[in-house]
Amino acid sequence: MPDPSQYRPPPGSIPTAPGVYRFRDPHGRVVYVGKAKSLRSRLSNYFQPLAALHPRTRLMVTTAASVEWTVVRNEVEALILEHSWIKQFDPRFNVVFKDDKSYPFLAVTMNERFPRMQVMRGDRKKGVRYFGPYAKAWAIRETVDTLLTVLPVRTCSPGVFRKAQRQGRPCLLGYIDKCAAPCVGRVSEQEHRELADKVCQVLAGDAKPLIRELTRTMEEAAAREDFEVAARTRDRLRALTSVLERNAMVLSPGVAVDVFSLVDDEWEAAAHVFYVRDGRITGERGWIVDKPEPLEVGPMVAALLQEAYTTADSVPPEIVVPAVPAEAEALRQILRGVRGGNVTIRVPSRGKKAELAESGRRNAQQVLDQHRLKRASDLTTRSEALRDLQEYLALDEAPLRIECYDISHTQGTHQVGSMVVFEDALPRKKEYRQFSIGDAVDDTAAMNQVLTRRFARYLKETELPPDERESARFAYPPHLVVVDGGPPQVAAARQAMDEVGVPHIPVVGLAKRLEEVWLPGVDFPVILPRGSEALYLLQRVRDEAHRFAIRHHRAKRGKAMKASALDNVPGVGPTRAKALLRHFGSLPALKEASVEQIARVPGIGAATARAIDASLRSDSGILDP
Repeated sequence: MPDPSQYRPPPGSIPTAPGVYRFRDPHGRVVYVGKAKSLRSRLSNYFQPLAALHPRTRLMVTTAASVEWTVVRNEVEALILEHSWIKQFDPRFNVVFKDDKSYPFLAVTMNERFPRMQVMRGDRKKGVRYFGPYAKAWAIRETVDTLLTVLPVRTCSPGVFRKAQRQGRPCLLGYIDKCAAPCVGRVSEQEHRELADKVCQVLAGDAKPLIRELTRTMEEAAAREDFEVAARTRDRLRALTSVLERNAMVLSPGVAVDVFSLVDDEWEAAAHVFYVRDGRITGERGWIVDKPEPLEVGPMVAALLQEAYTTADSVPPEIVVPAVPAEAEALRQILRGVRGGNVTIRVPSRGKKAELAESGRRNAQQVLDQHRLKRASDLTTRSEALRDLQEYLALDEAPLRIECYDISHTQGTHQVGSMVVFEDALPRKKEYRQFSIGDAVDDTAAMNQVLTRRFARYLKETELPPDERESARFAYPPHLVVVDGGPPQVAAARQAMDEVGVPHIPVVGLAKRLEEVWLPGVDFPVILPRGSEALYLLQRVRDEAHRFAIRHHRAKRGKAMKASALDNVPGVGPTRAKALLRHFGSLPALKEASVEQIARVPGIGAATARAIDASLRSDSGILDP
């Protein structure tokens, strides 16, 4: 365990200027990022006697092996740099607010030629307008179904859209007037984009222009006694009103504000926000966070606001918080730059906003209670699994980082290898890696090739400077290597790792037949108790490696099969083959196409289209009469 006194910088060498600092572990990995108005006074707090430190701060400084800093000009730059480094390095000891669940958004894909409405989760994509988040996906679908009566924008997938274009007829929604059917030219590209703009306007809370337009159309139709149009417009007006009425009016019309609430204790915290647009709650969201060190509410609010706001359309003119952070002015400048307009951050004292904040606080408390119930069992079982693995396998330390490897192929063809990573008994998916394997005679040779490449890269990358090592793909060693198989696979893995030069990293194999754990050079397996958390963890790791390997193998095999179907067609090279598959979406769709439809693909002439059609028909066993 590193001793903080061994890497403590001389007090006079630390500047008193504002800046951002990073603690690194012995392998150069960033484990904590922080900011300070005065680097000298802030860093000196970490090098007190260990007994005087908070338990989690003590764990951080004893995990780290070095500290470095970057001086900046002001507090705004410090906030921005700290946030970007936290996103870049994902340090294990930083306060990072994470969703307590994956909330669904209603998204409008304005980055597509024909925008569409759909339910989306996960990371935001550039050029897509997001509304919500909503507590339930069914609430979005209900809203979309009603909104299509008024604004029949496209909702179909790219595959369905292309199929309708090929066949020249719309899908069911087009026939029942819940889609404007741009796929068959009922509306132009510009007209459909205007529909999508109106959808975004309504979902953003500004439905008044559309209401006025529908009301005027209804009155004009009634005046000229066109009662059919008037009745249809009336129904659309009612549908639009029902969409708006689903969101309760909680503040005055025209008010746009986000109301944040926070509850915390010594170890954990939870946050909640109500998104209010035009006086109505349009969405809500919750976060949970582990606190690596004692933090007041103000610093947590600062971290929360930076996590919550990333795009201009998400920042309202007013933000209500439980406490104004010390960096409030710097945050205002950042948010003002994101929004492109003035932003107010304040604490409500009374009135409807204070009542809404209290309601949010109760929601945050529920988020924290549910997280504690889940975490209490998860943390206990994960700790038990790692402790038992260390004991059963006679390891020097608990295997906090486990890497598992598997091989997948079809009768020796399209061989691939997978590497999955579990840290603290949880999958770390961004560390997963795939390997394309050359000609290997069997699984043991393939495993030897994968492990040789992985650990040769590790030894090479350990020589990199710390900044470059952080972005390297194989720079961090595991505490335990697991391979899928019995004694032959374990022996091959041990031999490969010894030859590369990492004999100190333990390796085991998990055999599927009886779930036995094999150690290298040992005649009898280790039998873990059935139902034990240690065995369950190894099974999860092994099954995840198997799943990841099969996915990579299927993708590689699928690409090879698609390409091979067009390999022997005269005049069709890789570029034309790619254009055909991109146009039709899949090989079966290309086989269904006529010669005339194939000839419409840019770069494909009539003669080439006939050759393609003849080749695909003969491959499928289809003969012309």
